[in-house]
Amino acid sequence: MEGGRVNGDIRAIRGDLGARGRGPVVPDGTGEHRTAVGAADAHGMMGRVPHANQNLRRAPVQQRSAERLARILDACAELLDEIGYEQLSTRAVAARAEVPIGSVYRFFSNKRALVDALALRNLDRYAERVRLRLAALPAADWRAAVDAVIDEYLEMKRTVPGFALVDFGPPAPAADAPDDPNRRVAARLAALLAAHLGHRPGPDLLLAVLVAVEAADALLQLAFRADPSGDAAIIGETRALVRSYLGRTFG
Repeated sequence: MEGGRVNGDIRAIRGDLGARGRGPVVPDGTGEHRTAVGAADAHGMMGRVPHANQNLRRAPVQQRSAERLARILDACAELLDEIGYEQLSTRAVAARAEVPIGSVYRFFSNKRALVDALALRNLDRYAERVRLRLAALPAADWRAAVDAVIDEYLEMKRTVPGFALVDFGPPAPAADAPDDPNRRVAARLAALLAAHLGHRPGPDLLLAVLVAVEAADALLQLAFRADPSGDAAIIGETRALVRSYLGRTFG
């Protein structure tokens, strides 16, 4: 990697904790991430719609609209598992969600915006699940905290509809995408780990977590290509690599 690119990446990372306040929302002190469809969870919907979702043409205001939006995202996730991204269409999503096609276009301009919104919802759910796992662990055990981050990703990869194909970003990101999915993930995880472990937040921690996320992402993709359930040996090596690397920060 060229030196100029490295310096540019580091400058971008160091700006994440300040200038990117307009980007992904980091969970507050309670760990909650309130959204317009919080009420939809009580009605059996799969999860919350991301709070600050730039992919939405308009944010739902009433509970009925929030529930309809959650149903559209649920349908999108199911269809991704069944037919993949290339065959996915807004019309198919509308049919599966049992809503008029106009309801889909009320929120999304195209299927990419729809899938982007699903990815952001996945990130919200992942961050909340990691928070709950961390809450059950001793604050001094950084290795267990790192394992919890990996274990929750594996759990969602295996069980959450659509997550195997679209975890935190579409399979073919747009060249003009406003930010990178792994940077969003790293920002969330850095905040969660700092709060749980009592570690000082800052650009150095964010950089370390970003490198760990990038490495784990590449290796876990390999693990799930080798075995639909995740190759155990590759997962084990991934865990060892991430622990070893983050030990320089948390150990």
